[in-house]
Amino acid sequence: MSKYIVKGGNKLNGEVIVQGSKNAALPILAATVLNQSESVIENIPDIHDVDIMIKILKSIGCCVKKEGNTLIVDSSNINSVEVSEALVREMRSSIILLGALLSKHKETIFSYPGGCDIGLRPIDIHLKGLRKLGAVIEESHGFIHCKAEKLYGSSINLDFPSVGATENIMLAASLAEGETVIRNAAKEPEIIDLQNFINTMGGEVKGAGTSMVSIKGVRKLNSVKYRVTSDRIVAGTYIVASCITGGKILLRNIPMEDMRTVCYKLAETGCNITNYDNGEILVKSSKIIQPIESLITQPYPGFPTDMQAQILSLLTVANGTSVINETIFESRYKHVPELIRMGAKIKIEGRIAIIQGVENLLGAEVDSTDLRGGAAMVLAGLRAQGDTIVNHIHHIDRGYENFAGNLRNLGAIIKRQED
Repeated sequence: MSKYIVKGGNKLNGEVIVQGSKNAALPILAATVLNQSESVIENIPDIHDVDIMIKILKSIGCCVKKEGNTLIVDSSNINSVEVSEALVREMRSSIILLGALLSKHKETIFSYPGGCDIGLRPIDIHLKGLRKLGAVIEESHGFIHCKAEKLYGSSINLDFPSVGATENIMLAASLAEGETVIRNAAKEPEIIDLQNFINTMGGEVKGAGTSMVSIKGVRKLNSVKYRVTSDRIVAGTYIVASCITGGKILLRNIPMEDMRTVCYKLAETGCNITNYDNGEILVKSSKIIQPIESLITQPYPGFPTDMQAQILSLLTVANGTSVINETIFESRYKHVPELIRMGAKIKIEGRIAIIQGVENLLGAEVDSTDLRGGAAMVLAGLRAQGDTIVNHIHHIDRGYENFAGNLRNLGAIIKRQED
């Protein structure tokens, strides 16, 4: 079991170059199977989820080469449409390959996906959308078997603006006959990045970032070179790291347009964020962290659920009482008992968290319960008095590149220990 040992009390100062986006890179890697050619993708984060996606691509016959933060994927010799159950169970985002494989190879077999246990994330919306395109789908014994001699454009209304379902339908429709229109589509920036990638290959997708996305199917997609956008959630995590420790951090390679809601809420806590035109922001913390009267997680452009755990850690040391309403995932407060072990005062009422700020947290041995919850525990440890041991940090490895190293470069005392 891997763990972080964090000694609290140091203000973080310095600069961080923000990594490529996990949630953009994974669907783009899935899309590489569509062109049956070579794709060169830059700014890929060095994280566990990407490693799993690389293993999946190799397992179905792709040739994948890694050169620093660039991946070269050759999908010309795919020889399998069945994805390893063990790999699928390790990462939920693997389900995004379903639409791509179905579109290009007319058949695919998947087990139900795994990933962080943060609540129900049914894939019914994905399957319903693919059926509208003409897929025949059988579900039995924990497996999904999809077939389609041909996919046809369709009008699809999503019951919920699911990011994964929007992406899966976009991938499936890219080579379908006719035009597909997705209504109530997810608006996340990662949808725009996927659209841009498909269009760079020669696809015809428009409307990403709005509630209606249209995809005109094309006969063939081409080889491509593309750079993935930066990770807005990782950037937000480092902003909170500055705020919770009373530090001052310059963040480079920032997708600022995608982060305005997060920055507005952090400004309510007293954090001063200066945005520069060159993709940099300067974060200056406040001596007194102010509470947030109401924070509600919502689909983009609302406050992202993926930042809820980190800002909750910050609010445990605010000067007053804050209220968070988690509307996306019903089990996303699993990190709260761990924060309480550190002296936080938090009450959970259904999907509402009421946080009464304390003067300081105390170091303790805690668990990383999921990807963002694990990052939140490290942030709490940076502020706490004494040492904090964060166990099960494989969750954090899923989404943060060189997390401990970047924090050490900012002045944190943190080390990784392998048992």
